[in-house]
Amino acid sequence: MLETPEPAALEAGDLAMREIETPVKPAKPAHRPKHGKAALLAVIGVAGLLGFGIYNGIHRRTEAAATLADDTSEDAVSVVDVMHPVKDAADLTLVLPGQTMAFTDAPIYARTNGYLRRWYFDIGARVRKGQLLAEIETPELDQQLRQARADLATALANTKLAAITAQRTATLLKTQSVSTQERDNAAGAYSAGQATVASREAEVARLAELQSYEKVYAPFDGVITARNTDVGHLINAGAGGAAAELFHMAATDTLRNYVAVPEAYSPSIHVGATPAITLDEYPGETFKGTLVRTDNAIDRASRTLLVEVDIDNTDGKLLPGAYTLVHFTLPGRKETVTIPSNTLLFRQEGLRVGVVRNGKAELMPITVGRDYGDRVEVLSGLSQSDQVIVNPSDSLISGTAVRVNTPKPGGAG
Repeated sequence: MLETPEPAALEAGDLAMREIETPVKPAKPAHRPKHGKAALLAVIGVAGLLGFGIYNGIHRRTEAAATLADDTSEDAVSVVDVMHPVKDAADLTLVLPGQTMAFTDAPIYARTNGYLRRWYFDIGARVRKGQLLAEIETPELDQQLRQARADLATALANTKLAAITAQRTATLLKTQSVSTQERDNAAGAYSAGQATVASREAEVARLAELQSYEKVYAPFDGVITARNTDVGHLINAGAGGAAAELFHMAATDTLRNYVAVPEAYSPSIHVGATPAITLDEYPGETFKGTLVRTDNAIDRASRTLLVEVDIDNTDGKLLPGAYTLVHFTLPGRKETVTIPSNTLLFRQEGLRVGVVRNGKAELMPITVGRDYGDRVEVLSGLSQSDQVIVNPSDSLISGTAVRVNTPKPGGAG
């Protein structure tokens, strides 16, 4: 059921409709100043610049973030320096300590008892073989020799008489003037006399030889390095006590130099080599040696090979007992390579080096040979084409991504 609107509402509606239908005259625009347009343009320009700055800042921040991400990813890969192993190991100079010794070194003893009558050479004197060094006075020995010679003369006389008797009995036996027993006794006495003469002659020869030891001679050419006796000293040749050393001699025209070579280098040591020899007392001067022999055995205690290097010392410049440095030149091996010492990694499982392969580091086991100080010889495990990492990090492991550093022009790779 529809409701009929009230008369007041109808009047209000009619009034509103009239107002709408009545045209409204537009208001006359107000007068604007001339500089308003310029201000508007300035505001628009500032807004544009501000917007461009905001856009440019956002763009730069976006690019910086992308660059930072790229740099972070790149920095995550280690940059390493590499080198290639050098083929054909160079000759190695092996320097070992040594000590000079006289070629012949001997003490001089007396062979007879007595008193020292005189000596002729003191320490430092150079003597020739056969020169008289000292004389010993032996009165007791001289008396024994005189008695032995007298006994020999007695034996000779008795033997001569026995010979005559034996000859006579042999003649008488032909005429049956003596018995066969008498002839045999005479012949036996003659034979015994001959044996006595031989014994006496041997005793005389022995004592005469002992008497010859009253004079002490140099047994070889050399230098007197010690004199341990003086005039009037009692000389004991060893009878009833230890013999006393009269002199000490050393032959120094050629010096022996003994060197202990480590077992690892023993295969490269050969007789006939000519190592150089230096001494601290002669800086800058080199002496030539000749390797003459080795003991052909490795010492169990020191694991070394004993070698003898002889030095010509006819000018007497070098002294026995001097400390020397012997420089052996060991030939290099053609089938090996060398790498710097700062490429080595000492790990629990053994010696390793880092090698770059396909952008990753690989730890390779190697076997080293000679040590050159700043370089080492590699017997197995590397080739000349390998890229070996220099100064590797202790934390380097196999499979780590690495990037090879490009050396600057003129720099070392």
